[in-house]
Amino acid sequence: MLPAPLVIGTSLAYLLLLVGVAYWADRRAAARRSVIARPSVYALSMAVYCTAWTYFGSVERAATGGMWFLPIYLGPTLAMVLGWTVLQKMVRIAKTHRITSIADFIASRYGKSQLLATLVTLVAVVGIVPYIALQLKAVSSGYALLTSGSAVAPAHLHWSQDSAFYVALSLAGFAIVFGARHLDTTERHEGMVAAIAFESLIKLAAFLCVGVFVVYGLFGGLGDIFAQARARPDLAALLHAEQGGAYSWARWMGLMVLALCAALVLPRQFQVMVVENVHEDHVRRASWLFPLYLLLINLFVLPIALGGLLYFSSGVHNPEHFVLSLPMAAGQNALALFVFVGGLSAATGMVIVETVAVSTMVSNELALPLLLRLRLLDAAHQPSDFTRPLLMIRRAAIVGVLLLGYVYFQLAGDAYALASIGLISFAAVAQFAPVLLGGMYWRGGTRAGALAGLIVGFGVWVYTLMLPSIAKSGWLDAGFLTAGPWGIAWLRPESLWGLQGLDSLTHSLFWSLLTNCAAYVVVSLWRAPSGREASQALLFVDVFRRGTAQTPVFWRGRADAAELKRLCERFLGAEKTRELWRGYAKQAGLPADQALVPDARLVQFVEAQLAGAVGSASARVLVASVSDEETLSQGDVLAMLEEASQLRSYSRALETKSRSLEKATSELRSANEQLKSLDRLKDDFMSSVTHELRTPLTSIRALAEILQGDAEVPPQQRQRFVDIIVQETERLTRLVNQVLDMAKIESGHIDWRLADIDVRALLEKAVATTAALLSDRGAEMQLDLPDALPPLHADPDRLLQVLLNLISNAAKFVPPQGGRVQLRARGDGQGLTVCVQDNGPGVPAGHERLIFDRFHQAGGPTPGGQGTGLGLPISQHIVAHFGGRLWLEPPAPGAPSGACFCFWLPWHPAFSGDTAP
Repeated sequence: MLPAPLVIGTSLAYLLLLVGVAYWADRRAAARRSVIARPSVYALSMAVYCTAWTYFGSVERAATGGMWFLPIYLGPTLAMVLGWTVLQKMVRIAKTHRITSIADFIASRYGKSQLLATLVTLVAVVGIVPYIALQLKAVSSGYALLTSGSAVAPAHLHWSQDSAFYVALSLAGFAIVFGARHLDTTERHEGMVAAIAFESLIKLAAFLCVGVFVVYGLFGGLGDIFAQARARPDLAALLHAEQGGAYSWARWMGLMVLALCAALVLPRQFQVMVVENVHEDHVRRASWLFPLYLLLINLFVLPIALGGLLYFSSGVHNPEHFVLSLPMAAGQNALALFVFVGGLSAATGMVIVETVAVSTMVSNELALPLLLRLRLLDAAHQPSDFTRPLLMIRRAAIVGVLLLGYVYFQLAGDAYALASIGLISFAAVAQFAPVLLGGMYWRGGTRAGALAGLIVGFGVWVYTLMLPSIAKSGWLDAGFLTAGPWGIAWLRPESLWGLQGLDSLTHSLFWSLLTNCAAYVVVSLWRAPSGREASQALLFVDVFRRGTAQTPVFWRGRADAAELKRLCERFLGAEKTRELWRGYAKQAGLPADQALVPDARLVQFVEAQLAGAVGSASARVLVASVSDEETLSQGDVLAMLEEASQLRSYSRALETKSRSLEKATSELRSANEQLKSLDRLKDDFMSSVTHELRTPLTSIRALAEILQGDAEVPPQQRQRFVDIIVQETERLTRLVNQVLDMAKIESGHIDWRLADIDVRALLEKAVATTAALLSDRGAEMQLDLPDALPPLHADPDRLLQVLLNLISNAAKFVPPQGGRVQLRARGDGQGLTVCVQDNGPGVPAGHERLIFDRFHQAGGPTPGGQGTGLGLPISQHIVAHFGGRLWLEPPAPGAPSGACFCFWLPWHPAFSGDTAP
């Protein structure tokens, strides 16, 4: 046993730690650095599904039924793995319509029905009260076991001496601090969600610790536990999933369906999965993270149950408390205290989120409509700011729900095991599943059908499960369980209509869901939906087909903008209303001080903002109290929808035309720039050509005039002038030919004659052609050619032109003495590389790119005649046409001076239509 002050002090310290985590998360959120905006935190918050039932009830169920604890976790696993798109659609709907709770979700779908919202709230309150009692029972019995050695509390204990009462009040205070501080419930409770995620880690760590201790501390591992269990016939039966009689698999499937529905519609699950969701993409990641968490926390459930049955062979210990009694029996008090904190964590998380969710429903769907009906919110009675009274109602609802849980714990807690209490609660909230899922995917569902389904299903649950649980607790005469009411046997609650063989839970689930679905479908088909129901059905079912900005507004009537603003100020506060009004005006493109037009869009905006504070049903009533709304028929809704569709079509057509116009304008602008560029290039080209032509022509004319006008020119001088005229004439011919070649290449009119080329023969021909030029310069040609090269498919004349240009350029710049030109070629699997290297001065710094421009010459006049400046550009175009490239090889560090030009050609080129380099 542990001292009571130690257990209480540790528990309070842990709760204060949660307060610190929540406070830190709220501070981070205020600084726009959200802690919960991560898929992992979102998945951990979903683990609020694992409550004290998981900690204590699962082990008890495994100890009495073996594998029968698994369906409760296989259900939500299947829901997330196979049906995560359903959750994603719920999140999208909730964000679009500012949904605050599951009651608000269902009521909003069926025409924002206040009656339906009230009914869902009542069912939720009645359904979760047993589950809250479960948490209180788990914590109080665990505390009693740690401090007194017995989990059985003294009979008829006064509330002032009952630890469960103080646990309820403590949890109520914590829920108020972090769940009821803001009225707008669509604003995320960052601190609460962060605390829940932290709790999920603690309870997982504690459960894994006790599991490892039992398996490897008290026993010799999993093999040892299962071997000892198989050796005992009473325990060997727990290892078989098919135990339970002829209806075992029906029970198994029933439990899975029950858990699957509960995972989607439990108020606490809806709160963390839908309302608190930061981004709907997190659902995809949580679809495997949450099932992974469920797997980890259930790894040691069966081993702990078997270990407890083996360790306490006398059977005096309750299996519900094996996670505490096993460490205590082994003297591991610190571990037992840590496990108790884990169980406290599991209970705390569930109670906080559940009460926050239910208190929102109670204040929005019960208290506020009652105040409206009693006319206590008229101008004569209503305060200018009603946010504080609504918050007080919400806080009172949290305390009230927890006290109801405590009362149920006192009435029925001793009659049922933890697992049974939890499943009774699951079966109640499962009644929401037909109307919720049907409303998301079936447009034909109506308000009347939803009301009928919920009333019938919940009534069958009360009759077949709730009343028997109260009767078995001694608070009702149990005679109707065995004989049936008024002695009618086929009305017995646990074998209704003569259906026998099923356990009470499966029996109740079967009849309640069957009658629920039947009533929902039949009544919905019996009467067509109203205009409001039809409009909400379209918005819910088709939520993925239309963005928020394209959502049609199904409202028609007259309203006053000043009245709408005053309504917002009463329930949202003056400062927030001013911010909302400025934001709406900015979005509409209006000045902030301009009066807003009270059209349908403004009415929808106000109703959506109020819905985040008081729920959609109450928001509709409040807006209707200050406006004159016209009732819409189903035909009106269809006409509005058609009009909205036409507007969207027109908008899309205008957007398409606008994009086409912008594209055409951009193309015209680009074409204009290209024309300007081509015009400038043409001017530059003509200027360069005329300049290059004028130089040799001027020289020829001057020398010819000298020879013509002076007959006494010495013969030697005359011969020199004639030689110069011949050289300039040749240069002029080369220039004209190259200009023509360049023009043909750029226009695409050049005639390419393709053939398979003997590369070595072509290179040797180029060397032979330039031999005289090299000899005149006193330069030496060095060849570095392989013995054999594959044939190259190209135009041999044009490639020869490239080689002659490169060798001629090299010959012009080698030194007068010791000049050397090297021609080398290499081939690989891709293509041929040819390089021409000289030992001249090299390309001046800064001219590496300019030398490929037309008419640019890097050096001055040479003895062999000045070049035209077109050889390299022409060569580059020719090489590019065959899919290759020509470049100036950068000099290696420490290498001798000189220039090295190389080109590469593929063996089988893909010819380019664009011959630009």
